[in-house]
This record gives sequence, C-alpha cells and structure tokens, in this order.
Amino acid sequence: QVQLVESGGGLVQAGGSLRLSCAASGRTFSSYAMGWFRQAPGKEREFVAGISEGGGRTDYGDSLKGRVTISRDNTKNTVYLQMNSLKPEDTAVYYCAADRNSFLFGSVRQNVGAYDAWGQGTQVTVSS
Repeated sequence: QVQLVESGGGLVQAGGSLRLSCAASGRTFSSYAMGWFRQAPGKEREFVAGISEGGGRTDYGDSLKGRVTISRDNTKNTVYLQMNSLKPEDTAVYYCAADRNSFLFGSVRQNVGAYDAWGQGTQVTVSS
C-alpha cells in the first residue's frame, strides 16, 4: 500500500498561485493513477484533477478547470498540482489519492471510492 504526504498548502491572496506536492512511499508509485481532491467545511469531497500511471492522460473537475495543472514525476514518486488565479471559494483541505485499478477502466476516475490510499491533506486558504 502506497503512503502519501501532501505539502505546499498555505495562505495566498486571491489571484495568487500555489503548487501542491504529494510524495509517495514505496516502489510501485508508477502503477497508480493519482488524483487530487478537495473538501471545504460542510461540503463533500470533490475531484479536482487526476493523472494516469504514466502521466499520459489527465482529467480535471469543473471547479478548477482552466486554472489547475496536474503532473507527476515517477522518478521522484511525486505528483504535483499547480493552481493559478485562486479564488476565496478555492479554500479547502486538498488531498492526494492513489488508484491502483485505474488501468482496468482505461481512464482517470473521478469518484472518491475508486481511490485506495489517501494523504492527510494540506490546507489551502485564499483571502479576498
């Protein structure tokens, strides 16, 4: 089972940018599709972005589409989330997650239940 640790969250002004990182343990990182999710207080966890095992496929949720880019470096066992033009409504805890069965579906999955391992989350706060 892969273990995940997010970093890079913090306080940023509206219009600013942040780059989140998620470091994975283990030698099988490249066999997992990876996703970023977020959860604001009182709201359900929602899909932000996902990337396939080799990085050739990406998918984005509607909430940040056009303002976010997901990437991965399998040599460093790390997945990244570059977020630009941040808005106060982007304030949330951001989680990375690993999906070991994505290859069976041939696509990056968006549902929370598809992911097998989760990080502890990193807080992103956007001030107006």
